Amino acid sequence: MAGPQWTVDDRRGASLTAASGLVVVDKPTGWTSHDVVGRVRRITGTRRVGHAGTLDPMATGVLVLGVERATKMLGHLALSDKSYLATIRLGESTVTDDAEGAVLSAVPVEGVTELTVRAAMVELTGRIEQVPSQVSAIKVDGRRSYARVRAGEQVVLTPRRVMVSRFELLDADMPRTGVLDLAVDVDCSTGTYVRALARDLGERLGVGGHLTALRRTRVGPFGLDVAVTLDALADVAEPVQIGLDDAVAGCFPRRDVDTTQARSVAHGGRLPGIGLPGPYGVFGPDGHVLALMGEADGVAKSLVVLAPA
Repeated sequence: MAGPQWTVDDRRGASLTAASGLVVVDKPTGWTSHDVVGRVRRITGTRRVGHAGTLDPMATGVLVLGVERATKMLGHLALSDKSYLATIRLGESTVTDDAEGAVLSAVPVEGVTELTVRAAMVELTGRIEQVPSQVSAIKVDGRRSYARVRAGEQVVLTPRRVMVSRFELLDADMPRTGVLDLAVDVDCSTGTYVRALARDLGERLGVGGHLTALRRTRVGPFGLDVAVTLDALADVAEPVQIGLDDAVAGCFPRRDVDTTQARSVAHGGRLPGIGLPGPYGVFGPDGHVLALMGEADGVAKSLVVLAPA
């Protein structure tokens, strides 16, 4: 599997002072989300880069990153809805529920039909209780689950309620050597493991299953239509695609304030509530964002101040 390939000219598109805003990357396979952060730091010339919504190394697709002051807003972005294209292999179960783990069992799929596959997918659609994959970043008694599994320990994770709004069969290869590959489309809430969907689909059909490919096509409002490769990002003069003002205006409700209120908000001050659902962006008379605020008991309080120090 391909890993990060660093280049000596990663900073040719960087400026002395990196702009604040969002970058939407089409993550390559074999890279961790942290690898992507490292490359974007080199490209932008700043260490103030973070990501929202981790992708596994084997996965490709949409990864949203914040640069400079935009790192403060990442934890408040409404990125709860995600879409994926995936390939599920029926007939084999693995330790990791994906192609990177050792095969635990193999059961021929001759009795599996399109009808039984679609029926099992319906059972995994909607609001369901899902046991996360054991090889996940969930902490068990202070240690990551994947670390415990790789150390040979048995891990039992608690089921969690997730929403799978769409689990659609797109195509199915003819069975070969006892396995059947399915191309599927998934829309789901954050916290859903597509690997676990593959595992559970195989279990319902009695043949086992695991994930062999995963591509995230959308996270929140950001799709592949705005995602760029890391190489393309390094070739542009300004790598930050969505400036901070536009990012906040596009992702949150907006509240405009006058000069006096703007001065207070820029220093963490409060405002009278106006009944606007939060978090929302507060903008000064010059059109620049000042903060993200939320309301409680009729008072608006800053969640993060985004105005320059």
